[in-house]
Parts: sequence; structure tokens; C-alpha cells
Amino acid sequence: MKIICVGRNYGAHIKELDNQRPSEPVLFLKPDSAVILKNNPFIIPTFSSDIHYEVEVLVKINKIGKHIDRAFAHNYYDSIGLGIDFTARDLQTELKSKGLPWERAKAFDGSALIGSFVSKSSFDDIQNIAFRLERNQEVVQLGNTQDMLWEIDELIEYISKYFTLKIGDVIFTGTPAGVGRVAPNDVLVGYIEDLESFSVKIK
Repeated sequence: MKIICVGRNYGAHIKELDNQRPSEPVLFLKPDSAVILKNNPFIIPTFSSDIHYEVEVLVKINKIGKHIDRAFAHNYYDSIGLGIDFTARDLQTELKSKGLPWERAKAFDGSALIGSFVSKSSFDDIQNIAFRLERNQEVVQLGNTQDMLWEIDELIEYISKYFTLKIGDVIFTGTPAGVGRVAPNDVLVGYIEDLESFSVKIK
């Protein structure tokens, strides 16, 4: 299993971090050791004082594919979920300023929360899915897949040029505006439409 993440896929999020709008999807990977085990908390690592939550719609791959045409991309997944890409923002900022890769800020142990998946047939239109993140019962991120710069099937086409997609791989499709710092004892709850997908405590 590999985790393929898409950066800068929502315009408002690009603006809030003062990033440049990319001309093609920004990709990075997380190892399987980044996944938080079910019912475990997120533990703030000692190497960062500025860990941010980033809620994202997830896609789980269900068949092997390489160089997938967009017209056939819908055949390669049947489940949609929600998760969090935890980011050491202070470390990422330092690495970006030096022109270095982001892995230490994005792919550290416990940096990927994967919630429950539901059949994509549950949605009338996967490019019109509302989702949100609540921190301590307050909505902090509110998004809709219709606001993606690159739609899910476009992402699968693009990703599969570079990486063979295998059964069980998960794609993090990007985060909307509203990212922010976590603190000990925070409780983060994610909803896809009105279905709770995950709940995690910060320690």
C-alpha cells in the first residue's frame, strides 16, 4: 500500500498559504508507516511546534493500472473516504525555503489519518461531495469536491503516468482552505456529507 497525496488542489487553500498556483498537480508520497492505527490518537511529534490538520477526500484504488486514460479512470476505484494529512508546517516552511523535499514535514510516522470508506455509488456526483472538519465541535474546514482544480479522474490519469496504481493504494486529493494548528486534547471529527468518517484525539 502506498499513499499518494495531491498538494495545491483547491484555490482558496493556495491563497491562504501564499503559494503559487501550479500548472499541473503537485504530488508527494507517504509511506505505510504514516498511517495512524485505528482508534489511536495523533501524537504531536517532538520535532515540530506547528502541526497543521488538512482534511481531504480519499480515493481507494481497487485494480492495478498504469497510464490510465481519464475516460477509464472511474473503473479503478469504487470507494470514497476522508482523512487528514498532518503537516509539520514549521518544518515544511524551512525545507521549502531551502528548495529541499517535503518528506520530513509530510511523511513522518502518524502523519496520515484514514477514516472509513463508503461506496462511490452512495454519491450522485463524486465531483459534488461536501465534506468538513470539526475541531472541538467547531467547523474549521468546509469543502466540496467541485472546487478541485483537478478532478478525481484527472488525478488518476496524471498519477498513473508516474506511479503504477495497485489495489489498496490511497489517494489524498487535496485540502480546502481553513488549515490550522492542532493542540493537545483537541478532538478532530471529519464528515463526508453528513456521515462521520473519523474522530481522533490529539495528544
